[in-house]
Order: sequence, then C-alpha cells, then structure tokens
Amino acid sequence: MKAYVFPGQGAQFPGMGKELYDTNEKAKALFEQANEILGFRITDIMFEGTAEELKQTNVTQPAVFLDSVIKALVAEDFSPEMVAGHSLGEFSALVAARALSFEDGLKLVAQRAAAMQKACEINPSTMAAVLGLTDEQVETLCNEVEDVVAANYNCPGQLVISGSKEGIEIACVKAKEAGAKRALPLPVGGGFHSPMMEPAREELAAAIEATNFSAPSCPIYQNATAAPATDVETIKQNLVAQLTAPVKWTQSVQKMVEDGATDFVESGPGKVLQGLVKKIHRPANVSAI
Repeated sequence: MKAYVFPGQGAQFPGMGKELYDTNEKAKALFEQANEILGFRITDIMFEGTAEELKQTNVTQPAVFLDSVIKALVAEDFSPEMVAGHSLGEFSALVAARALSFEDGLKLVAQRAAAMQKACEINPSTMAAVLGLTDEQVETLCNEVEDVVAANYNCPGQLVISGSKEGIEIACVKAKEAGAKRALPLPVGGGFHSPMMEPAREELAAAIEATNFSAPSCPIYQNATAAPATDVETIKQNLVAQLTAPVKWTQSVQKMVEDGATDFVESGPGKVLQGLVKKIHRPANVSAI
C-alpha cells in the first residue's frame, strides 16, 4: 500500500516551490490564489527571500503547507491509500485527502501560525533535540524537570523535548549526563506541542469549528493518537489536541506499516520524513513526488 507523508515546520528552504511555479500552470494558479488569500505575496518570500525571512512562523507554516499541498494536487498519479503529516503537515495531509479545501486549509494554517506566535509571546519557550537515548529515558528525564515534556517522537533515538527556556537548559544538561549523544536547543520560536501552547488552543478550536470538513478519501494517521481516522469530528478533535500534545511520528509510521503501508512518498520541501521513515522501518520504500 502507498502512504503519502507531509513535512512540518523546519523543512523550508529559500527557493522552495519556484520550479513548480515556473513549470506548471495549475501550480502557478494555486500559488497566486494563495497570495490573494493571505493578503501578501508569500511566493516572493518563498522564491527570493532569505532563510531568516522564511523562518518567521507566520511565513514558514503557510510556505511549507503550499509547497507540500500543491505538489500533491498537481501530481498526475496521486492516489493515496493512507496519509499522515508531521505537525503542520497534518493540515497538508487533510487537504491532499480532500477532507479540507485548498482555501480552507490555507486559512486554517495561517490562523494556527498566528495563534501559536501569540502563545510564544505569552509563554517564552523553546525546544531541543535529544539524540541517542531511548524514548523511556527521555520521558523519565522530562518528569524530573518542571515545565518540560516530550514533544516529537521522530524516530527511535531521536526525540524532541519542549518547554520553558530554563527547563530546556536543565533538561539538556541532564540528557548529556544520562548518555545522550547530543542534546541541543533548536532555532524555533517557542515550545510547540507542549502545555506552553495552551493560549492558542481556544483560538484554533474556534477556527476549526467554523471550517467545513468532509470525510477524507483515505484514512489519516493523526499525530495526537497515531491511529487512523476518517470520522470528521474525531479528526477535528485531534487537530486541536495536537497543539499541546506530542507528535507521535514513530508510532504513526509503525501503525501505517502494521496496516499494510510498504511505500512512503513524501510531498513537500526536503527529505526529512523519508529519512525518519527509514529509521523507523528499514524495509520501507521511500521516495518523493
């Protein structure tokens, strides 16, 4: 079975999407539609902006979403049997699986980015990658440090933690003492997928409730549960929960494999998810659109 996967924040790079815009008329029309919806020319930043300009949350999230979704929508043989997205990528996956329209998906992503940005300003926070420890070791460590939680289960031996800046500093020292190969703070705007994002929850929940969802064309394996969902109400609840809950990427890929996935196709900038899928399940065939 073929599974399509969609990356999250961090996959962006200057120039992303430009070749697609220049060579595909349908893609160009979608990019221009996005400029109108957002009220600014995000394509100018994507195609010609600096890495620093692309790193702003209100730019990064819609930019990664657009590159990911438009690649899927213009692909000739796009017929997913299951989909999943890493964090922000869950919204891309829902548009690709026809649960959300392109326009509604983009509007939600922009609202999510704005709400998360506000939450970062209310609760200054950050994230760090811990490499070389088991999930259980990192979970134990988080329990010992106030305001720090496991945030992204990326693959065995790679877990991202999230929380207050002070807590993350302490946790990084403890991780190294516990034998981590590396424990390094990430250049992100805040402590995503943690209780630090609680101020954004209400705003996102209201935006999701006001948006029209349809049943997806195939199951979506959601971050908050690592389980397949096709029921609209369940999907919406999991999207809201995702803000403050960990991204269970390792568990999602394992469940997709258990349910028959053999080929994983990444749609979006970069190759991050292809690498993670291979580390989670070595026999998987990985490729990109």
